[in-house]
Amino acid sequence: MLPSIEERFSAALHNAARAWRQALDRRLKNLGLGKANWLAIGAIAKASHPLSQTELAQKLVVEDPTVVAMIDRLVKAGYVSRVPSQTDRRVKTVILTPAGNQLYKKVKTESNAFRAELLAKVDANKLSAATELLETLQKAAEAAV
Repeated sequence: MLPSIEERFSAALHNAARAWRQALDRRLKNLGLGKANWLAIGAIAKASHPLSQTELAQKLVVEDPTVVAMIDRLVKAGYVSRVPSQTDRRVKTVILTPAGNQLYKKVKTESNAFRAELLAKVDANKLSAATELLETLQKAAEAAV
């Protein structure tokens, strides 16, 4: 029996996202970063406010102990600093250092070029429709119990 269009769609969604991340990871290897690290650097850089370690773990969909070890490595490498929260002295926020900001600029440049290459031959109308569909699915998934 052939899989339904819904099954094909969910598999394609998952596989495309995984393949995209893996290809970008290969592209960023020259920066000396693994996927977890460049995802963390990006999340910290894009945040509207300094993130606590717990908030960063939530954004990366990992457990707190995992993000603590990751932050330890990024601190040791000189890319991030832990700073006491201004509102809760028990909480440490994570910010990029100047070296971390430079690294983020390189990651962003490489990822923008990679995205442009992948999407160069995609029809603009199809891209727009797919984007709207994915944004709708994301909202529905986030609202689901």
